[in-house]
Parts: sequence; C-alpha cells; structure tokens
Amino acid sequence: MKLTADRIIDAGMAVFAQTGYHGFSVRQVADRLDVHAGSLYYHVPSKAALLQLMADRVVRQAYEAGTAALAGLPAQAGWPARVTAQAVALRQSIRQHPGGAIMLAGSPKTLSSGALSLMERLLATLAEAGVPPEHCGTAADTVLSHVTGYVLQEQSEPPAVPVTAEDVAALHRSFPRTVAAAAAHGPDEKFTRGLDLLCAGIGTLIRPPSGGAPTEGAPSGGPDGRS
Repeated sequence: MKLTADRIIDAGMAVFAQTGYHGFSVRQVADRLDVHAGSLYYHVPSKAALLQLMADRVVRQAYEAGTAALAGLPAQAGWPARVTAQAVALRQSIRQHPGGAIMLAGSPKTLSSGALSLMERLLATLAEAGVPPEHCGTAADTVLSHVTGYVLQEQSEPPAVPVTAEDVAALHRSFPRTVAAAAAHGPDEKFTRGLDLLCAGIGTLIRPPSGGAPTEGAPSGGPDGRS
C-alpha cells in the first residue's frame, strides 16, 4: 500500500495511544507500517512535524464539532451556553482518540494551528461576553483544563488489582463523603455541572456597563449575587 501522510498519521496515532509523548518515536511508527524510518521523512520531516500533524487532526475534528454545536444553539443563547457547547463538543471529539486528551494538552507545544484555533474562538466568546482582557486567557485555560483533565480520567487504565466487595465497603466506611459525591451524578452530568461552576465563576469577572444592567452571567448585586 502506498505510503502517504495520512497513513503515517494513522500509524502515529496508534503508537501514541500506547506510548504517549515520552515513548513516542518515528522508528516505532515505521515499524508499525513495516517500512524503514528513512522513508517516512520524505512525507514527514521530523518527529515534531509528525506530532504537529497528529495534534492538528485531533483538534481540527474537535473544532469542526464545536462549530456544529454552536450552529445548533438558539440565536438567543448566552455566553455560558456557547462556552459549554464548545467544551462538550471538544470532550466528545477527543474521547474518540485513545490518548486524545494527552495530545490536546500538549498541542500548544507543537504550535498546532488547530489547537490555536480552538483557543482563539473560546477567547473570542469570553471577550464578547465582557470578560476583561486580563482575565480572558486564564478563564479559557481553566475551561480547557477542565476538558483535558476530565477526559484524561476517562481514558485512564482501570485498576491493575480487581476491586472486591470488601474493598468497596471499606471505602464507604473510610471516605463516605467522597464515595457519595462520586456516585451522585453520571459522567456527562458531572462534566456539565463542572462547566456550570466555571461559568458562574467567570461571570463574576464581567463588569456591568456603567449605570446599566448587569452583563449576562455577572452577579446582579454584591458578592453573593443578590441586589
């Protein structure tokens, strides 16, 4: 079969899912394709270039998913709904790739244009909402960290040692609040509830126009949000 950049990326994604950044090498990708490593460099000049192409594939798919999610929102949707739509689409997209969360987290290192596009759109959403410029970057980073951290947990390996009924009972006795919190909601609801909390916090940064009504998402009065 003809060696192409797409085939190399496919193989790279499969290797990366097993090794992560630290164990990843072009030679392993070549072995998976049953070719000499030198033949890969005709299509991909370096390991860094291959990682960039791989990250771009993952995050561009995520970007397109976010575009579709935003297009599906009603015209009157507020900024929290737009932030949530982007984050939910991002989570769903990177979950489709083993190691996708690790790749997303490391994509800025490769200067992935897809990852930069994700960040640019999220920053624009926050800026349009009225988040002050000095807080936009931190707010966007926090939202993206919520996504990557959540998917990293979802994609983590199960415990090496089976958990017995006795182990579960001991956990209930020793850590009742933690166990109850873990069982309170399903994974999708936990994810969106986390986004709700983040948006509520970001909303406190939005300053209402002078003499006008509070900007959407901002508290309506004092620190507790009461008038």
